[in-house]
Amino acid sequence: MHTPIIKTSNQEFETALAKQNSAAYVFRLYITGMTPRSIQAIAKVRQLCEKHLAGRFELKVIDIYQQPALAKGEQIIATPTLVKELPLPLRKFIGDLSDTEKFLVGVDMKSKDG
Repeated sequence: MHTPIIKTSNQEFETALAKQNSAAYVFRLYITGMTPRSIQAIAKVRQLCEKHLAGRFELKVIDIYQQPALAKGEQIIATPTLVKELPLPLRKFIGDLSDTEKFLVGVDMKSKDG
């Protein structure tokens, strides 16, 4: 059998690398409807991501009322729940998302020791 050789230009490689690095962090935020608590959670997560991960994150907001199968598949039992998909390891934050220190430790941007 013959394995084809795939050739890519430096520009294609740089573009692919930049795209990979541009969304280095991938989050899913599970909410229940557009309640004040949900709106606050979305705003806080966006604020933290924009401040500490500017240009390097992707945030998907999932309303479990509209997409209950997604919540069941992730075993979401409380909202708001923030799931950090990438980089590994996968982490879940449940409830109050206003603690900046806990967020930074949870996304591996700061050690628990400070």
